Amino acid sequence: LLTLALVLTALPGLRAAEPIPESHRINGVAIGCQAYTFNRFTAFEAIEKTAAAGAKVIEFYPGQKLSPAEPETKLDHNASAETLAKVKAKLAEHGIMAVAYGVVGLSKDEAECRKVFEFCKTMGIRVINTESTDALDTFEKLVKEYDIMVGFHNHPRRENDPNYKVWDPNYILDLVKDRDPRIGACADTGHWMRSDLKPVDCLRILKGRIVSSHLKDLNGFGKGVHDVPYGTGAADMPAILAELKAQGFSGPASIEYEHNWENSLPEVTQCIDFIKAWKP
Repeated sequence: LLTLALVLTALPGLRAAEPIPESHRINGVAIGCQAYTFNRFTAFEAIEKTAAAGAKVIEFYPGQKLSPAEPETKLDHNASAETLAKVKAKLAEHGIMAVAYGVVGLSKDEAECRKVFEFCKTMGIRVINTESTDALDTFEKLVKEYDIMVGFHNHPRRENDPNYKVWDPNYILDLVKDRDPRIGACADTGHWMRSDLKPVDCLRILKGRIVSSHLKDLNGFGKGVHDVPYGTGAADMPAILAELKAQGFSGPASIEYEHNWENSLPEVTQCIDFIKAWKP
């Protein structure tokens, strides 16, 4: 099956984003860490821990402290060129590639929105993850200009907020179906489980429009559940991986491990090891 990158190549007027190289995939999967997993630490430490877990790609989020030496400096799309150069050097030191950024708000104001795209262009990031549905018209123009994908991320449904709709894959599909093919879903499998939805069902609804993922296994469905290493929880991880592969999903997929915050590295490593052992 064609990957999204190949599909884009076949469409007139569209340039395909550079695919994540095989050297930065694990068992064919562009799996890495969402730096939010290590939000008790700095961005530099998140890079180090991502490498220690055995991953080769990372997703940054806005506002993380830069490093132990510069805790007052934040890594986001407003960071200075000097700061970004330091981050690039740290990534290169550990053989890590920055591939995604989010979850970040995108403004309806084009100049503000452009700051995020410029940051991603500078860092070589290929996917922005957001929940800013109101800015779709603004950022669709920039998606075409920069050849950077945007994925709508889902948090759990909110019982007291009917206006929060991105938890529902059918809503996301309706939102993106007539838009540029580089606009799709950031499939957060764990938050679907918190919404009592089966991840594989959601992936099938969004077939062909998944541009990134926060890939999670949880110890159950509904409220009060938490992340566990892949293959030890209630998500059918082999079925999830098989469905993504069948769809030609080319990544990135981020481990966003929101449990055992101070000492999650062994569990994150277990997730990477699961991908290594997975037999497609």
